[in-house]
Amino acid sequence: MRTDDLIDALAQDAQASGRGPTRAPPKRLAMVAGLGALAALVLMLAWLHTRHDLMPAMRGGMFWMKALYTGALGLAGYLAIERLSRPAGSGRRGWMLGGAVLGLFALAGVVQAMMSPDIQMALHMLRGHSWHVCSRNILMLGLPMLGLGLWAVRGMAPTRPVAAGFATGLFAGGVAATVYGLHCAENTFTFVALWYSLGVLSLAVLGALIGRWALRW
Repeated sequence: MRTDDLIDALAQDAQASGRGPTRAPPKRLAMVAGLGALAALVLMLAWLHTRHDLMPAMRGGMFWMKALYTGALGLAGYLAIERLSRPAGSGRRGWMLGGAVLGLFALAGVVQAMMSPDIQMALHMLRGHSWHVCSRNILMLGLPMLGLGLWAVRGMAPTRPVAAGFATGLFAGGVAATVYGLHCAENTFTFVALWYSLGVLSLAVLGALIGRWALRW
């Protein structure tokens, strides 16, 4: 049997069993995002709480720059998994967006560090006050959405389980990191480019590892 015929047969079997594209990936993924964001918000409020200067911070540019960055990573994950949840789907659009956003923010972080007056200031920009917990906190906030996302994607028709799991984790990580910005007071490109990105990517890697067997047909 040719590869195309096999993919068609898998898709038809998925539709017949209720696991296929008939379950409208965009609607299901929107539900995952909403419930995942709510779970992250509740967990953040109960565990970490919002930053004490949240209202003044929301009038500053860096607060929204962080949200734009993490939101773009989440969008990249969504674009990738929306296609990868279908038979033979490609996450190319999502990967391109995610790579471009990550690269631009990392470049901004390097430039900001290089423009600092001395090495101590550069190290402070890199470490901030919460470097030792930032990535871990994002990982923890994103776990509920990752689990929900993998469950939802399993009910669709992914044929590339590792890539689909990575995209689901990227989706969850972007949403969780955006919610985490309501707590985190760090405000340098250098810090966000490293520690926020590590938190998001840790969820993506975890998603790939779990997806390797959880999303296999």
